[in-house]
Amino acid sequence: MVTLLNSLRKYAGGGATIKRLSAPLGGVLLIVFLILSGGCTPNDPYRASEAGANTFYSTFFEPPKHLDPARAYSSEEYDFLAQIYEPPLQYHYLKRPYELIPSTIEEVPVPAYYGRDGKRLPHDSGPEKVSKAVYEIRVKKGVLYQDHPAFAKGPTGSPLYMNLSPSDLKGIDEVSDFKVKGTRELKSDDYILEIMRLADPEIESPVLPIFEKYILGLKEYSEALRRDLDGIRKERRAKAGLSYNQEADEKENPVILDYRKHKLPGIERVDDYTFRIILKTKYPQFVYWLAMPFFSPIPEEAHLFYKQGALADKNITIDRFPIGTGPYMMETFNPNMEIVLAGNPNFHYEEFPKEGEAGDAQKGLLKDAGVRLPFAERLVFKLEQEVIPRWNKFLQGYYDNSGITSDSFDQAVSFSAAGEAELTEAMKEKGITLQTSVRPSIYYTGFNMLDESIGGYSTEKQKLRQAISIALDFEEYIEIFNNGRGIPAMSPIPPGIFGHAEGEEGVNPYVYEWDDAKKRPFRKSLEYARKLMREAGYPNGRDKSGRPLVITFDNPWTGADSTPMINWYIKRMRLLGIQLENRTTDYNRFQEKMLKGNFQMFSWGWNADYPDPENFLFLLIGSNSKVKFQGENVSNYSNPEFDRLFKVMENMDNSPARLKIIDEMLDIAQKDSPWVWGHHPVAFGLYHRWMSNIKPNSMANNTMKYIKIDPELRKNLRGEWNSPNLWPIAIIAAILILGSVPAIISVRRKRLGKAKR
Repeated sequence: MVTLLNSLRKYAGGGATIKRLSAPLGGVLLIVFLILSGGCTPNDPYRASEAGANTFYSTFFEPPKHLDPARAYSSEEYDFLAQIYEPPLQYHYLKRPYELIPSTIEEVPVPAYYGRDGKRLPHDSGPEKVSKAVYEIRVKKGVLYQDHPAFAKGPTGSPLYMNLSPSDLKGIDEVSDFKVKGTRELKSDDYILEIMRLADPEIESPVLPIFEKYILGLKEYSEALRRDLDGIRKERRAKAGLSYNQEADEKENPVILDYRKHKLPGIERVDDYTFRIILKTKYPQFVYWLAMPFFSPIPEEAHLFYKQGALADKNITIDRFPIGTGPYMMETFNPNMEIVLAGNPNFHYEEFPKEGEAGDAQKGLLKDAGVRLPFAERLVFKLEQEVIPRWNKFLQGYYDNSGITSDSFDQAVSFSAAGEAELTEAMKEKGITLQTSVRPSIYYTGFNMLDESIGGYSTEKQKLRQAISIALDFEEYIEIFNNGRGIPAMSPIPPGIFGHAEGEEGVNPYVYEWDDAKKRPFRKSLEYARKLMREAGYPNGRDKSGRPLVITFDNPWTGADSTPMINWYIKRMRLLGIQLENRTTDYNRFQEKMLKGNFQMFSWGWNADYPDPENFLFLLIGSNSKVKFQGENVSNYSNPEFDRLFKVMENMDNSPARLKIIDEMLDIAQKDSPWVWGHHPVAFGLYHRWMSNIKPNSMANNTMKYIKIDPELRKNLRGEWNSPNLWPIAIIAAILILGSVPAIISVRRKRLGKAKR
């Protein structure tokens, strides 16, 4: 800047005139100088020192509510939890169908079945013969927890950070601020403690009602803990002089229930590395639960550490600062900006898989076979609630992976003549790869079977719902709103799950017909749907009195981009003469309507907890009704024959006999049509060329340890893609400078003229 001004002073003759000109011209030149010297640097969200770091960069859309494994139950929370905690089992990263393998235990447990007489039964015994199923679990030796202040010991061997006061916590805002940390080996007691925590009424674990049905004595145990909690609170109210409907403040003095005060017969401790879980019936799906965070180990030291009131006051809780044995640990928890996971230096030895399914080797997915995990040293997740900035930063290379929104779909993906999704040329030039996978999920439109107008089980009501199912053309819906990313559903069971049938066998005959020539299903015509409407007593959408059929549609779609979807529903229903009355509300109000049954039609979805048909068919059993039993059967469907078959099927091992029962159940449900079956979503993921070992796994959540980054390649490509183009700016700067020269010369002439006079 100084050099430029000095040059101009010299050219114009210097002196007071330049001093007067220096301020405005200096401002212009300062702007030009800043631009040319880097003032237009890219929107790099990271420090320069991080450029070559072995770090994975991604985003999250909303802060996780819970990081306590006993409470967390959403995919957003599992994205973080599963990298930190280790339940006993995990899914093989590469193999399909999904296969369970050990995580922190010696082997996948095989249950021992016993009859009422106490004698052991053959493994293929029917559920009706089994009165007890015993899972013996042996924990691997040498597995260590991450370093944590809960394990820190004083000179006498007692916990260093217990009975903390507010003054003890000056300068401490998160777990990493504690100076002294320790670790210890994983023991069977830690898994036992977590199962007991599921029954803690203060935690309110969402899966407790499920496990109470299966784990021996868990229901009675949870009721006993509830009585203990009520008793403690009653005593505290009395001491504080509070009435029965007032609660004492528990933040400063949290309640610590004695879990060992009551016996839990469904859990047996054998030794430091062995324990048993005892079920009161045969339940083959239980082994899948052992791969979910609910069964992650919690050390008693951490349980007591986080029960301190002084820590709760500073919001240092297990819900924010997990403690696990996994490959990563919480480094930074700022949910309104970023969440950072650092590599756990105590992580036990684990290798990248040495085998996968057919074709994995050719795709390069086995080139790191046998290499120690994890690959990335840190995981950085930035909060990005706006899709456009997130997409632009991905294209700049600042995020390593990305989903595809409707706004960016055309920029990223095109379809070949055969209808196959492929990347656009712009994406290919960047070396970006596309991975697609059918998610084990279903999004559906349901009917309230308790409603007089749309519910019921008569032939007329069945035909009414079948007609609506035909009219709601989900092939069209998928194309318009999902950019073709979905598969129309024929039943609740997604592809890849036992019981899902492909081809003609899997077609819903009440909504589709089969084209032998093209070997694919096609939706029945609107003319046929209108015929069903007439047979249902609603010709042209009107009843016998000529009144139009009006159906309410409840949904939580409050976003501005939801209006086209709602209008689509209205338009499709109008084709049958039905007037659809939209009732969009916020999510809490929507949930309340579902609980009370104050609705007719609704939109819902379900993601698989585990890859078994029982996890989808249970959404339609009467004992799981939302209104009557607060279950997940939101349509309140109840068909006695369907329920009877479910009880036979649910605890069977996969076999031709089980498949036959599932087929019968699906035929019943398809005929009754409690749902418009909707679609199974197809996930599209984009990955930069510096990432490897990428294979979507819809059941596993702990997949970050397998991802490999090439930091040097990323650094080079970021620099190449984000180098500022300075030529246009340089030209503008030159014009500004040259445009100022005549003015400077003119002022100098006037000054010289005054001097002569």
